[in-house]
Formats: sequence, C-alpha cells, structure tokens
Amino acid sequence: MSKLLEVSGLNAFYGNTQALFGIDFFLEEGSVTAILGANGAGKTTTLRALCQTTRTTGSIKLDGQELVGKSTESIVRHGVGHVPDGRGTFTGLTTEENLRLGAITRRDKAEVALDLERMYTRFPRLKERRHQQAGTLSGGEQQMLAISRALMLRPRLLLLDEPSFGLAPLIVVEIYRILREINEQDKVSMLLVEQNASIALDLAKNAYLLETGRVAVSGPSEMIKGDESIRRAYLGY
Repeated sequence: MSKLLEVSGLNAFYGNTQALFGIDFFLEEGSVTAILGANGAGKTTTLRALCQTTRTTGSIKLDGQELVGKSTESIVRHGVGHVPDGRGTFTGLTTEENLRLGAITRRDKAEVALDLERMYTRFPRLKERRHQQAGTLSGGEQQMLAISRALMLRPRLLLLDEPSFGLAPLIVVEIYRILREINEQDKVSMLLVEQNASIALDLAKNAYLLETGRVAVSGPSEMIKGDESIRRAYLGY
C-alpha cells in the first residue's frame, strides 16, 4: 500500500512557543491512522500544522507534493478535509447550508447534489433537520454535520479531531461505525486524533502516541493494544 501522507521533522509554533518537536509519521492510502496522547501532547497542533494554520518547519508531503508553505485554501483543494475540535459548525446557518459550504470549492453541481443526498442517506437525522439552524442541533447531530460537511469536499484525506468528545457512549459507537463505513466503502483515508484510545485503536491500522510534542511510541494498533505497559504508561487503561 502506497503512502498518501509523509511527515518528517515537523516542528510547530504558537508565536515563540514551540509545540511540536521534529515529529515523523506517515499514513497509507486508504487506511486510518490514529494520533493519541494526553491533553497538551500536540495532537490538535499536528492537524493544524497539516492545514498550515500554525507556523511550521519541516516537511509535509501529500502524495509527494509538499504542503508546507501553501495556503490553507490550497490544501483544501488538494483534497484535505478537516473536522476540527469543537465541530466548527456555522451555528446561524441551516444544516443544509452548512453542507453546501463544504462543497464550496467544487464546480460539479450535479455531483454535489448527489453527494448531498448521500449524506442524508448516511445521516438520516440530518435530513430530518435540513432546514433547522445548526446551533440548535444536539451534540451528536452537530458532529455528524461536521463530518458530512467535510465529506462534501470529496476529500482524499479526512482529518478528525476528537470526534467522540462530549458525546454519549451510544452516539460515539454510532459515529465510529459510520467512520468505519466511510473508510471501507468510500476508501477515504483518515488521520484521527483521539483521547478515547480504546475506540480509536479499534478503528485505526497504525497509531502514534505523542508526549509533549514528540512521538513517544508508534506501531500497529494491534501491537499497542496488546502491550499493557504502553497502555498503562500512555493511555490510562
């Protein structure tokens, strides 16, 4: 399987404060890779660095093309969709208006209409609330909206930041079932940031554990799940 994303020597900064220190990782085409770690480990910063919304040095290559130094808009046009922490929905707009914004860079109107119906098939609750303001949706519905809005881009790579955060356990199970379906059926590659390590490792093929902006452990998810010392030291279960 070929590498879709290759990151090497990645440093990230907020002003004069360095948050990532030369991290290296890769993601195979069509696979799911998880980035795990405690609060402040650098997980969200890693996704922001990939989107070039924070100052970075090092190399980020998507299918061989260097992304460092490109605009965030350009990275979106390269096929990178982002589901940010806090979901990032436009609360004053309706569900459908949010979804159409996800396809704003596309010009294939007929295909956009078909994708809109696909989102409603995959997330039936969004269809029920298509004319409802996004800010009035439940937390689970807003997360479904954030994921489907990113999918309206037809991304090659989907970045997901804490998709389980603040959701009831049954909703988390449903969200992760849908993510598995999207990966397996639509072949969308995913980079998943999570604190819920157990459910993330069940979905991901490979995982990287960050500690204070550095990669502490990396390897196949099955290996990490099976290593009790790693789980206790870094994952807390």
